[in-house]
Amino acid sequence: MFRKTPLESWIAGKIGVSGDVLTRQQIAEYQLGRLRETIRYARTQSPFYARHLNGVSEDPLTSLEDLQHLPFTDAGNIRENGVQLLCVSQGDINRVVTLDSSGTSGEPKRVFFTAEDQELTVDFFHAGMATLVQPGESVLIALPGNRPGSVGDLLATALRRLGARPIPHGLVSDPAATIEIMRREQVECVVGLPVQILSLVRCRGPFANVPSRFLKRVLLCSDHVPERIVQEIKHEWECEVFEHYGMTEMGLGGGVDCEAHSGYHVREADLYFEIVDVDTGEPMPAGQSGEIVFTTLTRRGMPLIRYRTGDISRLLPETCPCGSVLRRLDRIRLRKGGRISLGSNSRITIADLDEALFGLPRLKEFAASVVHGAPSTLIVTAVPFRNGDVRQETVHALLDTVPTIRSAEQSGELQVVIKISESDFPVCAGKRKIMEQVA
Repeated sequence: MFRKTPLESWIAGKIGVSGDVLTRQQIAEYQLGRLRETIRYARTQSPFYARHLNGVSEDPLTSLEDLQHLPFTDAGNIRENGVQLLCVSQGDINRVVTLDSSGTSGEPKRVFFTAEDQELTVDFFHAGMATLVQPGESVLIALPGNRPGSVGDLLATALRRLGARPIPHGLVSDPAATIEIMRREQVECVVGLPVQILSLVRCRGPFANVPSRFLKRVLLCSDHVPERIVQEIKHEWECEVFEHYGMTEMGLGGGVDCEAHSGYHVREADLYFEIVDVDTGEPMPAGQSGEIVFTTLTRRGMPLIRYRTGDISRLLPETCPCGSVLRRLDRIRLRKGGRISLGSNSRITIADLDEALFGLPRLKEFAASVVHGAPSTLIVTAVPFRNGDVRQETVHALLDTVPTIRSAEQSGELQVVIKISESDFPVCAGKRKIMEQVA
């Protein structure tokens, strides 16, 4: 029997439901009211939304389904309009996050938050971390946290409210040194990026076997979570592995799984989620995959209405084994545009490479790129641990287990180049992806 996610009682309190029973009808009524308020607020306070929603009726929503008739927003709107999306003065902005433009020319993408907006994130982190952390436990935060308002800083604040002891660490650059900190502080929970946590699991330093003496749970976040990494963490550290889904535009937090590990329970008091067809933008039937779209319900500085995330998933139709009525997103394994062409009928994703290559025990990390041409070239650069035995022929053999790679090679449309690097890639908190270029 699984414990019900703590997010349910937290959301019930936020939407004003008293008693022990939260229903889908209560959530829907709250969300409809918040959506109406958000639309009115945005169109009257933001120059961008005044234009973007021009022609939309004054009170366009009689049901949640009516939201589909409103226009989308996307990353391009944020890049091109900047402060015109704001509904408050710039003096009221407490934190500005500048995001990688992913090679797109023009202005970078900047997301603005008021102090109240950041408090919403801390509140969600507080409730979400109660899923896996008990008061008094020590939590290593392997995320950026030096700046006030950064994800690590907000998480540390939330953990203190929970009665836990946060240990701000930052991104992992020296796995052996991080393992020594975990030993010294007797860390019971670690939060970090999947590949970076794997580097700790595979570290063979003097304290390599220490974490499993104290560690109870790991939370993986900020990137796609390969199943191979989850299974190795569970096996080597004998701990429970949780997953979080979120992005900066959501206010960092979007959803977290529960003890049933059956999808992310989403942050329904602050965000309304839709799944739409990637090409047409039409709503997808319940349980079918499409692009995740969200609307903020409580954001004051920079509300986002029907924001297209580029992430592909589905809303799970069945009730969670934990018994919660909260909606759940299935695990994120793909981004729009994340399928990279290798030839006429062959495509790969970073998830395909992850599942193939992270079975290699001494691999620390890898990077991949595709140079399009005739033939195209898949270049994989593998980084082993120091003195690690990672060979080009072994990496190639593992890549050949991916059917689309093998097929493209056999047809002559693809050649594969394997490089072994002794130098680590620059430590980065961004999402990993396959790079593309034209020969």
